[in-house]
Amino acid sequence: MEDQTTSISGWNSPRWHGISRTYTSEQVSRLRGTVQVEHSLARAGAEKLWRMLHRDSYVPALGALTGNMAVEMAAAGLKAIYLSGWQVAADANLSGNMYPDQSLYPVNSVPTVVRAINNALMRADQIAHADGQSYTDWMLPIVADAEAGFGGVLNAFELMKALIEAGAAAVHFEDQLSSAKKCGHMGGKVLVPTREAVQKLISARLAADVMNVPTILVARTDADAAQLITTDCDPADRSFISGERTVEGFYGFRGGLDAAIARGLAYAAHADMIWCETSEPNIENARRFAAAIHSEFPGKLLAYNCSPSFNWRAKLSMPEIASFQARLAGLGYKFQFITLAGFHALNLSMFELASEYGRTGMLAYSRLQEREFDLAEKHGYGAVKHQRFVGTGYFDQVATTIASGNISTCALPGSTEEEQFEDPYDHELPQQQAMA
Repeated sequence: MEDQTTSISGWNSPRWHGISRTYTSEQVSRLRGTVQVEHSLARAGAEKLWRMLHRDSYVPALGALTGNMAVEMAAAGLKAIYLSGWQVAADANLSGNMYPDQSLYPVNSVPTVVRAINNALMRADQIAHADGQSYTDWMLPIVADAEAGFGGVLNAFELMKALIEAGAAAVHFEDQLSSAKKCGHMGGKVLVPTREAVQKLISARLAADVMNVPTILVARTDADAAQLITTDCDPADRSFISGERTVEGFYGFRGGLDAAIARGLAYAAHADMIWCETSEPNIENARRFAAAIHSEFPGKLLAYNCSPSFNWRAKLSMPEIASFQARLAGLGYKFQFITLAGFHALNLSMFELASEYGRTGMLAYSRLQEREFDLAEKHGYGAVKHQRFVGTGYFDQVATTIASGNISTCALPGSTEEEQFEDPYDHELPQQQAMA
């Protein structure tokens, strides 16, 4: 029997309110083949994130670039993870190079990191479950960056499939030219026509439907700061195009909030959530964008990049920074994230340790360790016991089960970690007890 989430009747369910499809369920069925693979991580993550987006004031997230970062985010109580292509380019891509955010890395890099993060979260879940701990929800939904699709609509279709196979809950596509893609806060951005960006969103939705997963599709526009566009073929873009041509043949584009609004409105029927990339944390511009989208698409979910590229203290006062996300939430920005949090946290913490270690030697590391002990005692920080954190005790249980208990080679008993480190899971913390 066909799953109701992708049948015509299913498409009329509340989950798909406000979403237009330009194809039929019969066309989807023909593209599926005869073997139906259940993508349980992607489905569970999408359904969980969808519930949170409609239940909570907003869902905050930090950008992770490793599985361990994601585990710490879950342990600390966050409810979702953002996976930035920028961070993958910088330090987590399959070419092994350090790149700027210009889609220079192999296209399967982000799906590979999604899979690695999910694997780490599943290991954390297995470890906790084996130890009888149930107060942490380890399986956080991942919102993944598909860049500009790494090509045309077929490339976007295949990338969306790869991200679903890896277990992404939500995926975002932007409206830049793939071959000239830039970070949202770089210059030289080149837009594709509105029609082409819409086609990529349709392609991504079709991929999710073919795979029978209700993936949350996020449409991002970079029109606010863009100054170039590939062609003037789309009437929807012509009011923003100047007569100027560049040496590459691109047209001049009058970017700004009006252009971003026009594109957001064009994308809204095809996406679950709209993201306008901005150049500063400006609440009035956010209000204007939200009002324009909601005037035609009431209740449409919005996303906001609380970017590390902004100098927050230079732009806002401390009270304004403190209230910024709550004010955004009141405007309908239900997913708010710090794209490069992992990159900055990783580099700052290591620079601080290396600098102090260069001056004071082992005193520096001992101070770091004391901070870990303090966090373990007060907040259940688990990585202080690094062997246990990655699953040594779990695999001791596996080996013991295989040997029916007759084993002398378990790794944790007799280890220095067991002897010298207090177990952060020996007691439940008050906030964790409240969550259970």
